[in-house]
Amino acid sequence: MAVLVISDIHGNATALRAVIEAAGEVEAVWCLGDLVGYGPDPNECIELVRDLPNLVCLLGNHDAAALGQLDLNTFNHEAQISMQYMRRALSPENVEFLASLPEKQVIDQVTLSHGSPRNPIWEYLLDAYSVAENFEAFDTQLCFVGHTHLQIIYSTLPEGGVRWTSPQLNRPIPLEERLILNPGSVGQPRDHDSRAAYALFDPAACTWEARRVDYDIVSVQERIRAAGLPIRHAQRLSEGW
Repeated sequence: MAVLVISDIHGNATALRAVIEAAGEVEAVWCLGDLVGYGPDPNECIELVRDLPNLVCLLGNHDAAALGQLDLNTFNHEAQISMQYMRRALSPENVEFLASLPEKQVIDQVTLSHGSPRNPIWEYLLDAYSVAENFEAFDTQLCFVGHTHLQIIYSTLPEGGVRWTSPQLNRPIPLEERLILNPGSVGQPRDHDSRAAYALFDPAACTWEARRVDYDIVSVQERIRAAGLPIRHAQRLSEGW
């Protein structure tokens, strides 16, 4: 069976439930961080993740900020409001769970990180130079990252430099090169596709299958407004930006 790879849930329990249901039975779940932030359901998201089978879960930058490990001034004003909400809302048990999470993990031939293998908490892989440098920062064949909210695959070119592609959905692809792969964001996609993003990794066949699933966005937007969270965090869900 496959491994469910998820990232950037961001307090969106409705999207997370849709992903879990759509993925079906899996052997394990690898969560690449940012369970909280932006969305209205931080406790529910953590509790859902905690119950997933054979879980490996990492600390994301929003998780670290909710724990007080990052200065809120490193976030924009709206994100700061969200972080203050998370700090008030999180139960002691869920704070303890977040505090137990590692920043990076290596499982067989896969390195797991939230931001990048070089800087697991904070670095965004958004430009060719950073991506190329990060291929030197891990020793395994594969590296799975989140953080950018983009469903994407990075590879190196024979002549130097890097190539990035958006994988075709619902089609397992063989992973034969050294690659950095991002499953996209469950709770707040930013690639102009509002559907929740995730991936299935088959360690035996060494394949990756990118997937998307619809969920009830309106209900999440209503809960964001009811919680007094920034309205833009609700608006952006509709268009995936």
